[in-house]
Amino acid sequence: MLAELQIELARMRSAAVATGPVPSGRVVACEGGLIEVSGLALPIGSLGAIEDETGHEALAEVIGFRSGHSLMMLLGDTQLLRPRAKVRAVGSPGSVRVGAALLGRAVDGLGNPIDGGPPLDLAQRWPLGGSREGALERAPVREPFDCGVRAINALATMGIGQRLGVIAGSGVGKSVLIDTIAGHAVADVTVVALIGERAREVSDFVARHMVGARRGRMVVVAVPADHAPNLRLRAAQYACAISEHFRSQGKRVLLILDSLTRVAHAARELALLLGEPGAARGYPPSALAAVTRLVERAGNSTRSGGAVTGLYTVLADGDDTSDPVVDTARAILDGHIVLSRDLAQRGHYPAIDIPASLSRVMTDVTGAEIGEAARRLRALIAAREDNRDLVMMGAYRTGTDKVLDTALAHSGQIDGFLQQPRGESVSLAESYAQLAALSAGLGASS
Repeated sequence: MLAELQIELARMRSAAVATGPVPSGRVVACEGGLIEVSGLALPIGSLGAIEDETGHEALAEVIGFRSGHSLMMLLGDTQLLRPRAKVRAVGSPGSVRVGAALLGRAVDGLGNPIDGGPPLDLAQRWPLGGSREGALERAPVREPFDCGVRAINALATMGIGQRLGVIAGSGVGKSVLIDTIAGHAVADVTVVALIGERAREVSDFVARHMVGARRGRMVVVAVPADHAPNLRLRAAQYACAISEHFRSQGKRVLLILDSLTRVAHAARELALLLGEPGAARGYPPSALAAVTRLVERAGNSTRSGGAVTGLYTVLADGDDTSDPVVDTARAILDGHIVLSRDLAQRGHYPAIDIPASLSRVMTDVTGAEIGEAARRLRALIAAREDNRDLVMMGAYRTGTDKVLDTALAHSGQIDGFLQQPRGESVSLAESYAQLAALSAGLGASS
């Protein structure tokens, strides 16, 4: 305890003290969660502290302005606000605190620790919304990325700097797959953003991963589902800002954002609150644009040599893969992994629908032999799944389709290759070696 107090005192002594006047204003209206403040002209995204009935202060964020008044929304729970309550500006508009002290810690969307540890000493600032880079400043994806999952490593190989989506309905194994990748992927730093998830899942994730040697290379940013929508959106932006900061230092970062759909829901709530009309199935254009902006922040940097490999989960509501968020994500991402409910119900883990999944950079990061072996195995899997009902009914006659005959003859070997126990890791080199061995066996029998 004494050591923590000494660290905090040292941090307070080194902190810059603002000597100028603090901008302030007054609450003039509050309706439907939207707080209207007069006399406080702040940029969108700035923070303010509102004094409640008991004299305590609650944080709020500027989300718009109208007729010279700032429109704000609370970042926490509902407070006992009163008319003419005082509002003062807090922090630096448009920037967040970042630094190496975040490694091994779990924080909320404001950068405050939620793991019970000491306060963070973060002296560096980074733009919350990121800084736009030219298209030619993004280096191409040329090196493979080891995610620790054999089916992805071998049949939909990721690349360092790629943006990949994991598309699945609820309860299909999306969180388990992400958990495996977070625990075994090869990266200098792993930033995990748990947005809109259950509080129990956040607690379980931190308990599993914030231990051992990997803890010093991981940052968790978590905002559960019961928090304000602007805080959920801010947490996703904060995770991207942390990733960009480490990328600027030349590090290879894995950014896991779970889930992109919850981010879109939060952006939709804010847009509808500000009066923007819904367009695609109730999603205002700005909500889908928020998804695109987040995804585009990942990638390789020619300036620093660092990289942010993005892995984004997308929840297909009702298993509808034509959902606007799914369509938007699939169009902007560099590939997608689709999880199948049918496979999950058969106890097949990970429940990856291989024919429906693809990596658009695989041909750029793998050799010709691996690519050919992967294409052949994908064709066998597709033939078997397309004719599954026919085979189960006994209506298929052996010899009719040579590809299907090969797939059925080696069905056990194929399933053994695709399945992987939870918590087990298979490296990229092992995945390629096992794919080559399986391909050789299939070639010898065909």
